[in-house]
Amino acid sequence: MTEEVRVRFAPSPTGALHIGGAHTALFNWLWAKRTGGKFVLRIEDTDRERSTAEYEKTILEGLKWLGLDWDEGPDVGGPYGPYRQSERLDTYGRYAEELIEKGLAYREDGAVLFRIPTGEKVEFNDAVYGPISVMSDHVSVNKDGSIKDMVIIKSDGMPTYNYAVVVDDHCMGINWVIRGEDHVINTPKQILLYRALGWQVPNFAHLPMILGKDKKKLSKRHGATSVFEYHGLGYIPEGVFNFLALLGWSPGADREIITRHEAAKVFDITKVTKRAAVFDMDKLNHVNQEHLKRLDPMERLRLVRPFWIEMGLDPSGHGEEYLARTVTLLTSRGKTTRELAEYTDYFVDFRCVLDRYDGSDLTEETKARLRPFFQEMLRCEPWSASAMEALARSFGESNAVSLKDVAMPLRFVLSGRRVSPGVFEIAELLGPEECRRRLSHFGLL
Repeated sequence: MTEEVRVRFAPSPTGALHIGGAHTALFNWLWAKRTGGKFVLRIEDTDRERSTAEYEKTILEGLKWLGLDWDEGPDVGGPYGPYRQSERLDTYGRYAEELIEKGLAYREDGAVLFRIPTGEKVEFNDAVYGPISVMSDHVSVNKDGSIKDMVIIKSDGMPTYNYAVVVDDHCMGINWVIRGEDHVINTPKQILLYRALGWQVPNFAHLPMILGKDKKKLSKRHGATSVFEYHGLGYIPEGVFNFLALLGWSPGADREIITRHEAAKVFDITKVTKRAAVFDMDKLNHVNQEHLKRLDPMERLRLVRPFWIEMGLDPSGHGEEYLARTVTLLTSRGKTTRELAEYTDYFVDFRCVLDRYDGSDLTEETKARLRPFFQEMLRCEPWSASAMEALARSFGESNAVSLKDVAMPLRFVLSGRRVSPGVFEIAELLGPEECRRRLSHFGLL
């Protein structure tokens, strides 16, 4: 086995890329980047009934969306291919024959079974959980406690998971096996196969389980479970990557916001905690929002635009710079690009205001009291939020009107919302002509 770190992510194409799988892939990717090693993608498609090419495509797209690139895999090739288990059946058969010839396996009813040895100590030092030891007699047992030999080739000719993964990892030079802690129970069985075939055992690191805030196993009741569901909800890859990296690991110094490049420079698989990680939506929202704030304004706009269109809005009638400024203004509130689209709808189309607000709370007395201010506001020079706010304060002092009495009606008229960014910032962005149109519609000019 080479000294270069070689890790792999080996999903089964029987469904979309779920959060647990993405988390495992991310930690493998980080360890490869941190050590200058290789990240291998292998498709474990021996479940012929449930595996589909469409699911494989979805998994690859999910990994790419997260920014996880691989050095070897079914789509890019490599020196240890093929990288789909369904294309490696001859290899599994060859090593099964070797075990039979050694007397370490036997055929029964068309299947091949590996003889579980007795009296052997199976131990390994897990990079996360520390030393683990078990006697071979307890690795695979029947209900009565007797040793149960392990099927390695099923009667249909397909390899079982515990056998195929050992053959593949050896043949592909994988020397670090990083996977979920639910596989700890499989590791002793696999070590016995490594020994039987005379192969070097890789390093193991088992990652903590991911739980919901209720401390139960992550499921749909805790929110979306696949990576692309988060994409559709308006989360950005930088935010999801950062959040997943923090599940069971910390870059130190109470640091939470980190880029892929920064994480890859400091990641250490031995510093992963063995405590179960909690999938906290509030934290994901916070992390995602911080990455949204870091985006280039035009990139942020590119990500928001599809959600406007999905909402039935047409942003094409506005300039790119104007639209980018509107989205930037709401980054202090919007946690996702979908939220940013929702919170900025009134900048795109006045009809969004009319859908929410009909002006029925504006009495004739209120309109008469505020018209002089709005008329003067539209003549404001320069046309800036600070100038308009100063004018509002001056008007209020002269006419015994509070700033709130001016700002709230203006907020509803311009945005249709009770809560928004600074109302004069909204007015500055909309421009005097659009403000005139909206004020006129509600009889405030």
